[in-house]
Amino acid sequence: MHATAIAAVRLIGPLVVLGAALAWLPQAVAGDDGVAALTATARRAGLRVLEGERLVLVTDRPPRHGDGVEELPRIFAEAFASWCAHYGIDPGTLPDWQAFGCLIVDRETFRAAGLLPAHVPEFANGFCERSRFWMADQSNPDYRRHLLLHEGVHAFTLTVRRLDAPEWYKEGIAEYLATHRLEADAAGVERFVAAPLPARRTDVEQLGRIEHLRRLEDAGAPPDLAAVLAAPVGNHDIAAYAAGWAAVALFAGHPAYAGAFAAAERGPLDADFTARLAATPGWDASCAARDYAAFLAELDYGYDFARSAIDWSPGRLLTGPRRGAVDATRGWQNSGFALRRGDRYRVVADGRFRIGEVAAGAPAGSTPLESEADGISLRWYRGRPIGRLLAAQWIEPAAGKPPAFVILGTGREAAFTAAGNGPLFLRINESPGELGDNRGALAVEIGPAAD
Repeated sequence: MHATAIAAVRLIGPLVVLGAALAWLPQAVAGDDGVAALTATARRAGLRVLEGERLVLVTDRPPRHGDGVEELPRIFAEAFASWCAHYGIDPGTLPDWQAFGCLIVDRETFRAAGLLPAHVPEFANGFCERSRFWMADQSNPDYRRHLLLHEGVHAFTLTVRRLDAPEWYKEGIAEYLATHRLEADAAGVERFVAAPLPARRTDVEQLGRIEHLRRLEDAGAPPDLAAVLAAPVGNHDIAAYAAGWAAVALFAGHPAYAGAFAAAERGPLDADFTARLAATPGWDASCAARDYAAFLAELDYGYDFARSAIDWSPGRLLTGPRRGAVDATRGWQNSGFALRRGDRYRVVADGRFRIGEVAAGAPAGSTPLESEADGISLRWYRGRPIGRLLAAQWIEPAAGKPPAFVILGTGREAAFTAAGNGPLFLRINESPGELGDNRGALAVEIGPAAD
């Protein structure tokens, strides 16, 4: 990508706050790339010019009703405010900041107009250089808008934050801050809403990050955090973008890392960014790698980091019957008891809990949906009825397989053989993005299985 903080950032496939010492300051960069002059050039060439507070967008795409292109400068300005908020910057300190973007159907038109310089490399989707960017037009309006904002984040971080951080952060933060949905306000105007970890597939049509990471997980080849953090410059495939986004999402959203990550972002976003993050007091690289792997293993839309954070403590060796509870509102829960590989164990569960609601179709609202430990077949998740009790162990890499939760037993009563030495984890079967409307818990008894 780029060797210095002012060089270019390329996108070929489908970062926070002011430092205490103020070693860097947001710079007013309007005029750095001659936005006014470039706009005049575009007008002379007969190109369509859409001007907004934070973006001048030039395109050779003909006007088409309902394609959303005319709204892009306004949405860009709304996103700009969210980028400033992420980094703790008062937008008022950047009164003149403005980017210049080219939405291109025919590249020769822009070359002839002098708006696509020869030094800009061939790009599949987009390329950014300081506060200028170029992007190929997209057939999907949602992906076109995401790509525009991805390049916009690059323009913002390159100029305002003097970005020269490692590759995972450059691309990961661009994907993280560009991901959004639109929500209509009281007047019916669709507004930008930041959604770095989208709640629904329909919010991010054609983006495909979550699906790609899940395919890698299913194939037994998920990204390894150490490799992601050491990724070289120049890898622009979707796997690299998705892995970088997942790393930023984990560090920004997981309660164990969010504070350290925000503190690191308060400093320079330079080549030493990863090293400073890892040097944070209390940082545990092996635990971070495990949390990243667990995140990828459970990844789904609406993933809730607070409810899905895992206690990795080793627990006490289970030698006799013990009782506990499984909270229906949380993901994998450490039972507090460790199993011994090869030994036989038994889990028995009792109780009922709420696992969401069923829409009643009437103004009165919805009907609570309840389940017991065997689950309910009204809906299935990952091959099992929702609500079904799952018992598992986390097994580190072995025989070429990635680390993962290995399901040992399911349902109201299960007997199984321990797959390794370590704690037993329990949860109800449901998407990690749908835990918030659950209520209640299961009572469980865990103990050695009778011969």
